[in-house]
Amino acid sequence: MAGLDPTDWRDIRDIGHRMLDEVFDRMEHVGEGPVWRPMPSSARQALKEGLPEKGHSLDDLYGRYLDLVVPYGVGNTHPGFMGWVHGAGTPVGMLAEMLAGGLNANCGGRDHAPIEVEREVIRWALQMVGMPQDGSGCLVTGSSMANFISVITASRAQDLSIRKEGIAGRRLVGYAATTAHGCLPRAFDLAGLGSEVLRRVPVLADHRMDVSALRDMIAEDRKAGFVPFMVAGTAGTVDCGAIDDLVAIEAVVREAGLWFHVDAAFGALACLSSRFQPQLAGIGKADSLAFDFHKWAQVPYDAGCVLVRDSRKHAAAFAQSLDYLVREERGLAAGAPWFCDFGPDLSRGFRALKVWMTLGHYGAGRMGEMVETCCDVAADLARRVERTDGLVLLAPVTLNIVCFGIDGLEDAEVSELVQDLHESGIAAPSTTKINGRLAVRAAIVNHRTTTVHTDRMLDAVIALRDERLQARTGR
Repeated sequence: MAGLDPTDWRDIRDIGHRMLDEVFDRMEHVGEGPVWRPMPSSARQALKEGLPEKGHSLDDLYGRYLDLVVPYGVGNTHPGFMGWVHGAGTPVGMLAEMLAGGLNANCGGRDHAPIEVEREVIRWALQMVGMPQDGSGCLVTGSSMANFISVITASRAQDLSIRKEGIAGRRLVGYAATTAHGCLPRAFDLAGLGSEVLRRVPVLADHRMDVSALRDMIAEDRKAGFVPFMVAGTAGTVDCGAIDDLVAIEAVVREAGLWFHVDAAFGALACLSSRFQPQLAGIGKADSLAFDFHKWAQVPYDAGCVLVRDSRKHAAAFAQSLDYLVREERGLAAGAPWFCDFGPDLSRGFRALKVWMTLGHYGAGRMGEMVETCCDVAADLARRVERTDGLVLLAPVTLNIVCFGIDGLEDAEVSELVQDLHESGIAAPSTTKINGRLAVRAAIVNHRTTTVHTDRMLDAVIALRDERLQARTGR
């Protein structure tokens, strides 16, 4: 047998059409049934069959997928999912994934149309956040990689010789609020700087960075012989969605001559809302910015994005000159700079197509309206929490994340309650700590979530709380 294509294309067409129809059926009825269900040990065991010596029929594999995978997904497409900041996907994005798979383009570089699609997506992203159109960027797995690329770029902008000589003896330090995402200290760790080199700046009562403390910390570090090189602000903190005062941070950064980075993993999409964009004032002044299209933009996983104001500094941090990757003036090896010049990946999938088709189909206006609707649902949930005896709002609702406590229950009991809620299939919030207290955290990111679903979630929380309190008193 030569090659891996089917001998009879009619059979694979038939099962392909069946797959597509059944995917649409599930999407159309995605709000029915449980949000999540535990995967039984029998299903886990059934997936442990070892490397197949002989292949299975596609029909058999598809049947196993339907039985062993589909029922036990994470649930983020369901409107009752509100635990973590996961986008819900759309039919348009799913179709784009299928088209990209058929094209199978490597977008590390070279001169072909998928590269131009990604360049257009980067131009859209720069326009969305108000950064200059001559900036650079690339699509990556997610904000963890986007923040890592930003840290690398910022450190090399401070001292390009790091690329050859390493960081030993340079005493570089950076700054981010205590509320910053854990991927930032991890980026410092992976970059060889060390996670403790990222100084954690205290926050104010509203969970935003204390800019006065930032200024003092920079001065103290310089006096101690350290070399401050970057500050990372956050536009939408992971715990409660707070937005640092980016204008004030940028002023301190410019005064100190540092790199201004913004982690806007989900908050960047609020730039498309005329109502919420003012809260993001200053985001367009960033030297680098990390965010995800697979969160609030509802693009299928994965689709992160990093943007850099100065494309020359961005390329200087990553570009290589190699004999086997020479750039030519014409032919397939033309079209420099390539996207592998802006990050660590040479092999890169065609992520841009699903972003291009999603934003191209729905448009910036409708995406902004979707963001506002999510925030409205969150605001409604917050109001109901405040009206309910025994529940307490633990943080201001800046955008779309609601964190609330349950009076009368210890932290361990709140954790157990949320686990019970997950297993009930009714809803899937998560938990976090707010000022040392365990909170139920509802992130309204799913474009399918309405007040019907948040009400159902809260009703279930109240019922589970009452069961526990009644059991405790024996009544």
